Amino acid sequence: MRFSVRRSVGMTAVGLAFALVSAVGASGVSVALPTVPTPDPDPFFSAPADVAAHAPGDVLKVRQMPTNLYFPTSAVWEVLFRTTDSEGKPIAADTTFVLPPNHRPDDPLVSYQHIINSLGNKCKIADELYATDLTTQIREAPLLNIALGRGWAVALPDHLGPRMAYGAAKLGGQITLDGIRAVKRIPEFGVAKSKVGLGGYSGGGMATAWAAALAPTYAPELNIVGSAEGGVPMNLAKMALTLGPNPHPAFGLAAAAALGLEREYPDRIHVTDQLNSTGRWLEQWMMNGCTNELMFWGFEHSAAQLTDNKNFMDDPEGWKVLDENSLELYRGVPKSPIFEWHSPTDVLIPVDSIDATVKRYCAAGTPVVSVLTPSPDHLSAAVLGFPEALDWMADRFAGKAAPSTC
Repeated sequence: MRFSVRRSVGMTAVGLAFALVSAVGASGVSVALPTVPTPDPDPFFSAPADVAAHAPGDVLKVRQMPTNLYFPTSAVWEVLFRTTDSEGKPIAADTTFVLPPNHRPDDPLVSYQHIINSLGNKCKIADELYATDLTTQIREAPLLNIALGRGWAVALPDHLGPRMAYGAAKLGGQITLDGIRAVKRIPEFGVAKSKVGLGGYSGGGMATAWAAALAPTYAPELNIVGSAEGGVPMNLAKMALTLGPNPHPAFGLAAAAALGLEREYPDRIHVTDQLNSTGRWLEQWMMNGCTNELMFWGFEHSAAQLTDNKNFMDDPEGWKVLDENSLELYRGVPKSPIFEWHSPTDVLIPVDSIDATVKRYCAAGTPVVSVLTPSPDHLSAAVLGFPEALDWMADRFAGKAAPSTC
């Protein structure tokens, strides 16, 4: 089955990965196991043997952590909880809960889905908070401290899951929702009856948007009052269709997404099998990498260099996986209000897919505020939209009627 480009969309590193995924689908050869990350040496993050006996959101482990440099005045806990992977299987995931000193019982709770473009367990928020080499940093920390200063508790789920499945967007939504369930079930946290807000940008925005769309059916009991989601890649297949085999300076993130999807869908996506010597070399350097490492090793590579399979874009199962992780194609609609922002000239994501998704939400009656930032690029739009998103969220917590630009 052959696919053709249906329309022109912007270039993105992640989209390059999806071209690679499509190129290395089932081929009738023996199937090699996916390259999984080196396990976190901390036994706290290991799932108990009876994880399947627990319900989604059940707390498996909890521990308080020492003060860290990112949130120096707040108390911090790590929570391991039961959730569900993309194929419906029980897994354990973790979230970091941050409680400011001015938080009162049942004051607001924000689940913030950070930008994490990584394959290694060392890159998790839970680990990066206490990393000593500072080779990676929690870039959103200054903005999150604004939320903490308002007295809001903050949950930071590691939404790539225990396999560090970068690229698995729907998984991120499920982990986000179960992480909220988990922290609400711990009485000492004081958020059992808190209103909940969701927030995130780019890859974190994708997990946020999926959580908002899944909530009515996956976690209808949660009192989510609003979702602030920026720069969201709404259609992964569209991005792949445009990019093809061209080299790209950010191809490291592309290859990482291909490997992450193979980790999450080992019965449907077969990347490792089809790598040539260059691809296997790159995989070994990247399999535990964080963002900067992935960018370095993948610089100016391309999908065509990593496999000898010439039938790019011809694997139907690969396209199904991409469609299943594309919010534009998911028919569920958030019930809570949405604040959405992006650059109108963003070349990293298909802006027309954002417009189509917002239009569908509006038609279903969901209040949506859509903001175009005065910025020509993806990264600066994140910073420009965040203050307005915080004020919008404060109004939702205050119970004010949600505005709409529909």
